[in-house]
Amino acid sequence: MFQQLPMYQRVGKQAFKKDLSNTLKLAEHLNHPEKKFRSIHVGGTNGKGSVSHMLASVFQEAGYKTGLYTSPHLKDFRERIRVNGEMIPEQKVVNFIDSNKEFLEANSLSFFEMSVGMAFDHFAKEKVDIAIIEVGLGGRLDSTNIIRPELSVITNIGKDHTAFLGNTYPAIAFEKAGIIKKSVPVVIGEKHPETVEVFKEKAGAESSKIYFAEDFKFQSLASDLKGFYQKKNVNTVLTALKVLKDKDWLISEEVVETALLKVKENTGLRGRWDILSSRPEVICDTAHNREGLEIVMDQLKAEKFNKLHIVMGVVNDKDLSTILPLFPKNAFYYFCKPDVPRGLDANNLQKEAAKFGLKGKTYNSVLEAFRAAKITADAEDLIYIGGSNFTVAEVL
Repeated sequence: MFQQLPMYQRVGKQAFKKDLSNTLKLAEHLNHPEKKFRSIHVGGTNGKGSVSHMLASVFQEAGYKTGLYTSPHLKDFRERIRVNGEMIPEQKVVNFIDSNKEFLEANSLSFFEMSVGMAFDHFAKEKVDIAIIEVGLGGRLDSTNIIRPELSVITNIGKDHTAFLGNTYPAIAFEKAGIIKKSVPVVIGEKHPETVEVFKEKAGAESSKIYFAEDFKFQSLASDLKGFYQKKNVNTVLTALKVLKDKDWLISEEVVETALLKVKENTGLRGRWDILSSRPEVICDTAHNREGLEIVMDQLKAEKFNKLHIVMGVVNDKDLSTILPLFPKNAFYYFCKPDVPRGLDANNLQKEAAKFGLKGKTYNSVLEAFRAAKITADAEDLIYIGGSNFTVAEVL
């Protein structure tokens, strides 16, 4: 899979296919598995992974057999495809490729198209009661967008992947709104003055009832996901559950409370304000665009520590001028290159960071940078690791 077929997360633009034709061909080849289970479709710029995992935890806790498809993975490809929190078995991955290899090669399917087909096939064969499907990139032309879900959820809109989705909020919102289906309700996690009308117009055209999560007030519920940004995600989840309860889903308030405290345990989610150790405290987070990093950096500033050490690695297509100004100047930086083709050279990152007053040393790998930070840091210091999913993945 990894050698023969390009993966956007690793190589970037050359792996991106802005077309659903291959996915539709694969669905037909597999006898339309996407029609054999009920689903919830989750898109947005930030928070869609957390919202997807929270929803999966709730349905699992309520006793439903729950599929969960997310991307990208951090350590193991199989993280993308889970049933009741259990990753798809290795043998089933191998069997899927073996039995469909001729078709996959003949039609030059992308890594993501193939992964989506594998997930839908697995969920159909496992006879899941519900599958939570996270959008990969955008929405309108994303490979996951062949399902007809019970509910669509769009968490928020931010300027990420602008080369594919457009560089204005309305343009990006138009792509995200593509997951809104005929007569299927939609929940919008955050209101933005430039996107509200885009969503209302699309929902109106599809005769879909639209709910803005910010219009609903719920009792504050705790979660085992501790990032500041999770408060908005919890509110989005609670709004989604309110809509779903009006259908035939039986989910009690007690189940919701318990499930939100067991998201990591139930679904295996990692990398969201993930506290790896103490003395010194080590925290990693996969936030990698301006909107996500603004919140994470605010939370970092609220932490108590003597000195701050930041292990930073990014990808080479990132607009650094939008994210580097968010990082604190009073930290010492350990610049490194994530071990993927898209990784930005550590020396180049150091030069760009210096333009924004961020100072530190370069290292040959993420792990070497992390080791140096641990050696340097005292017990009362704090080490933060981030900048990219790939940087975080290498320390987990």
